[in-house]
Amino acid sequence: MPKYPEITVSLTGVNGNAFSVIAACSREARKSGLPGSKIEAFKKEAMSGDYDHLLQTCFKYFDIS
Repeated sequence: MPKYPEITVSLTGVNGNAFSVIAACSREARKSGLPGSKIEAFKKEAMSGDYDHLLQTCFKYFDIS
């Protein structure tokens, strides 16, 4: 179960680009009213490893479709 199951992020069309994945998640989090500090915490964790870690972090935080 993700931390924020009410926030759904579609990663269709990001074509494996890490920056696009982070941007999509951040955009949906902002639209859902998640505080900036929580978005920054997500981004910091997401960028602390390789691409696989990034995707795992997205699934940890959000409902990914």
